[in-house]
Amino acid sequence: MRDHTLNPFIKYLGRRFFFLLLTYFIALTIVFILPRAIPGNPLASILSRIFQTGQANPELLRSVERTLMEEFGLGKPWFVQYVEFITKALRGDLGTSISSYPKKTLELIIPVIPWTLILLIPSILIAWIIGNTLGAFAGYRRGSLVDRIALNTSLIIGQIPYYWLGMLLIFFLSVKLKIFPGQGGYTQGTIPNLSFSFLLDVLSHYILPSLSIIISALGGWAIGTRMLVVNELDSDYVSFSEHLGVKSKTIFGYVFRNSLLPQVTGLALSLGGALGGALITEIIFNYPGTGYLLFRALSTLDYPLIQGIFVILIASIYLANFFVDFIYAIIDPRIRLGQGES
Repeated sequence: MRDHTLNPFIKYLGRRFFFLLLTYFIALTIVFILPRAIPGNPLASILSRIFQTGQANPELLRSVERTLMEEFGLGKPWFVQYVEFITKALRGDLGTSISSYPKKTLELIIPVIPWTLILLIPSILIAWIIGNTLGAFAGYRRGSLVDRIALNTSLIIGQIPYYWLGMLLIFFLSVKLKIFPGQGGYTQGTIPNLSFSFLLDVLSHYILPSLSIIISALGGWAIGTRMLVVNELDSDYVSFSEHLGVKSKTIFGYVFRNSLLPQVTGLALSLGGALGGALITEIIFNYPGTGYLLFRALSTLDYPLIQGIFVILIASIYLANFFVDFIYAIIDPRIRLGQGES
């Protein structure tokens, strides 16, 4: 009996892991191709710095360009560059940044990851909790005044472009009312430290970008949960419980828990993608996260930095997806047993 239940479980996870590796390989291929499809010279930033120093000798510039082409492997055929990129990425070697040469790509990515995680993880969790709770109450009281207000509000909030919302927050709460600073992760010129005054400064810069993420995501979670709750209310077990005289509060608890399963998947994927940062939000607020770093890398055609950020982002999303599959297989035997039999 034990082997009968264990083998399908292992087969299910093995199959999921195989497809994860396959899609990760395809994603790495796309990450390699896309930056090179952007027109422009990736070495332009380094050569322009040399030119600005006054050393504008054409022979010197050509010599430096040839040296850099050899160092970054840009003069090699695409197939050779691709094989080197894949093998290095699998070893954890993300290369040297072009725009910040001679710094390693990881030296630029690692310091900004905490800023992004601090911004996104609490914001995503707060939006998820408030949105799902609001959507559940609205769905359970479908057709009521509470439902109409919550639904219409969620629809309006969900349709607001988050970049426009960010600019509105900056205009009203930073420029007009001067309550919160509108740019940066902390006051410019301040040296980061663990003092109480610095943490307060970080918190004051944190509120506006976090608020823009929470508000823009809240509506989507609420609408999704409301739809799931409404569908769940038509289930047979709900009708049967009502005929038995089960308390409304108890029924709502069952409906809410069953409706949350798809939302947990969305939450896990959102948290898994947190390492990629909130690109537009970080650009608008000049927030020092991975999204803003990616924008700088794209603007300078820094191939290794672009690739490095996406390698970490895609890996985190796929691992989160695999973790959700693992948890689902433990919670719901139908998933692993059905997969094993198929």
